[in-house]
Amino acid sequence: MAPAAARPTTTDLFSRLSFRRAVSPSHFRLPSTPAPAPRLQAATATIVALHKRNPKRLKYDSQRQFTRGDGGMLRVKVEPSGEDFWKLDPIVDLINRGAVGVIPTDTVYSIVCDLSNNDSIERLRRIKGIVNSKPLSILCRSLRDIDTYTTGFPLGTNQGQANIFRAVKRVLPGPYTFILPATKELPKQCIKHGSSTRYAKRRQVGVRIPDDSICQAILQNLEEPLICTSVKYLSEDEWILDPVTIADIYEPQGLDFIVDGGVRIADPSTVVDMAGSYPTIIRQGKGPKLDWMVAEDQDAQSTYSYKAA
Repeated sequence: MAPAAARPTTTDLFSRLSFRRAVSPSHFRLPSTPAPAPRLQAATATIVALHKRNPKRLKYDSQRQFTRGDGGMLRVKVEPSGEDFWKLDPIVDLINRGAVGVIPTDTVYSIVCDLSNNDSIERLRRIKGIVNSKPLSILCRSLRDIDTYTTGFPLGTNQGQANIFRAVKRVLPGPYTFILPATKELPKQCIKHGSSTRYAKRRQVGVRIPDDSICQAILQNLEEPLICTSVKYLSEDEWILDPVTIADIYEPQGLDFIVDGGVRIADPSTVVDMAGSYPTIIRQGKGPKLDWMVAEDQDAQSTYSYKAA
């Protein structure tokens, strides 16, 4: 670890994250046989192989910056404030190479992968154990990404239609998932249905811009948004909030990495359906109901069944 006096500024740290993209696809599981010890370099972290131990007793040593689990999963512990986000360099590199892993958001933890990597999306579905017909969300870097992959928010008209775009700008980044009509830029695998040759008609997708320092540090150093789905127990419809527990459960499923940003609170994003006449809340979560949103009737069916964010 670099001395405190030489620690770079926030702007410098962002610029130092790697933008390398691997030329050839590879297996992202780290080898089970010991690799040669890496050379120590200034401003890089030492990667230490853990001796076999009971995963239930796994603790993160404050002296270690990166550790490898017995199964090859990369684990990175980062301060919730994101002040040491220079540690995320290997995570950005793995995502660019097609890895599937877990990162924190401003609500709960999410399983993520590269938006354009079809194989990674298939692996994400298998790891999470979700059916092909279930839609996936995207974590966006900015409103520009939302404009690229969806038709965007209503701008309002002279006939009295509200300017929703202006209202949304006040709450993003924030703990909201907005359901919007998708454009052709959205990969078909996000809404895949059936076999590899059958797809549901591209209609809607959930979009998020999380207000989380760690998540933003990762997103801002990628070339496109991330596919995401929330982390839950494999047999229960309940979020997993402790990153150590997530590692215990999902490492055997084939997870490539996990970013430990501390234990979260069971408070998912508020899901707002923008496809109807009014912005309708179909799941109340961390984001408060605002005056331009309406609450869905509990007995009514939403136009978009959505729980993934």
